[in-house]
Amino acid sequence: MNTPSRVAATLSLAVLLGGGGYWAGTNNLGPILGIDLAGKALATPIAGRNAPAGAIIYYRHPDGLPQFSSTPKNTDKGRPFIAVHASEEVSFDDMKNAPSSTKAADTAPPASAEKGRILYYRNPMGLPDTSKAPKKDSMGMDYIPVYEGEQPDASTVKVSLGKLQRTGVKTALATMSSISRRIVVPGTVALDERLVSIISMRADSFIDAVASVTTGDHIGKGETLFRFYSKEIASAASEYAAGRDGSRSSDDAGPALRLKNLGVPQEIIDNIARTRQVPTSMAYTAPRDGIILDRPVTAGMMAKSGDELLRIADTSNVWVMAEVPEYDLASVRIGAEVNVSVRSLPGRTFRGAVDLIYPQVDMQTRTTKVRIELPNPDSVLLANMYADVEIEALVPDPVVAVPNSAIVDTGDRQMVFVDKGEGRFEPKDVRLGARGDDITEIREGIVAGDKVVVSANFLLDAESNLNSALSAMGEEAKP
Repeated sequence: MNTPSRVAATLSLAVLLGGGGYWAGTNNLGPILGIDLAGKALATPIAGRNAPAGAIIYYRHPDGLPQFSSTPKNTDKGRPFIAVHASEEVSFDDMKNAPSSTKAADTAPPASAEKGRILYYRNPMGLPDTSKAPKKDSMGMDYIPVYEGEQPDASTVKVSLGKLQRTGVKTALATMSSISRRIVVPGTVALDERLVSIISMRADSFIDAVASVTTGDHIGKGETLFRFYSKEIASAASEYAAGRDGSRSSDDAGPALRLKNLGVPQEIIDNIARTRQVPTSMAYTAPRDGIILDRPVTAGMMAKSGDELLRIADTSNVWVMAEVPEYDLASVRIGAEVNVSVRSLPGRTFRGAVDLIYPQVDMQTRTTKVRIELPNPDSVLLANMYADVEIEALVPDPVVAVPNSAIVDTGDRQMVFVDKGEGRFEPKDVRLGARGDDITEIREGIVAGDKVVVSANFLLDAESNLNSALSAMGEEAKP
């Protein structure tokens, strides 16, 4: 055979052997024929390897593709997936501390045998994605197995430091503080009932003359309001004058007391005792300073006993009647400071205090009247004026409190997220108390000194709900 023929035969034999080897390797015929093609190709001794041991964890693609299965299956070409036993599962934690010779020989104890059964596989980047079988993410990274006993609390949220900065999570300490807030409600100015006087006669009388005053005029204490004549009063005055000898005695107590009971002023009684004369008509004087609210009296009229002739009110002190909603009553107390502003007097604020909380709730408005006393020396506050009332609601004793923004209220529950450190946040159900302008009382759930989330807590709540759902899925994955 000449040289060209020899070269052609050699090339044909090489092609035939290479193609046959490729076909045997792709069809997994090496073990059947007793030939370890991969071992020879890689020049790795097989005799030194330990036989696979332990339960079958999953099945991998025979060509090493990132395809796995929890049950036996075949590829599209009909080739069976290769079983991976517990001893064949790679554990980076065990390999990290093992000596180099051990790593090379791959003789470390299987991680799954030490840690227990694998529940599921989680995304290596911390994304909310799990798998019942081994798989890779879009970047080719293996999903991380979660062993029995290693699964985190379903409600606890773990966030990386970078993600914390991006989401803007901020925390604050729960402290012992006094809760204070302002309850703003509408009100109406009213006269002090104790400073209103009604002028009426205690005996039938004729009105001789009336002072030149009208409704709305200011009257001073002791000023004459009108003059009157009463037959009954004149009779009692004559009896009193006739029994006088110029000096007072115990016998004068009866007639003098009768005149007082008939409403005769003490000045007129003293004048009768001094002059021993009964005046034809008597003057009725104002009992207090005030504004004339009503003036039905006229000269020449016949006033019956008990008829209202004038109504006088002292406006140096007034009331403000505020309407407080039923749900705010627990925060209002007697003596609480109050700021009142009147719409017709912009820029002015009147300071007073809660004097009385009325013992009933209006059936229509579900509000309760709260009475506030206000000084009114210049009489600028008029009856029936509208007012805006700010009541200082204060819980004087220090209580455990957190910023209002820390509370997540879902309607069915109220909770806060407690910072456990290292990016871990745990939701805690709380029972709320008094709510202030900036802080809220926590009666149960956390203690002073706990670090709570005050910003981006709704994002953590969404993450916590997602973790709970994934945990439930993990429970269902158990055989």
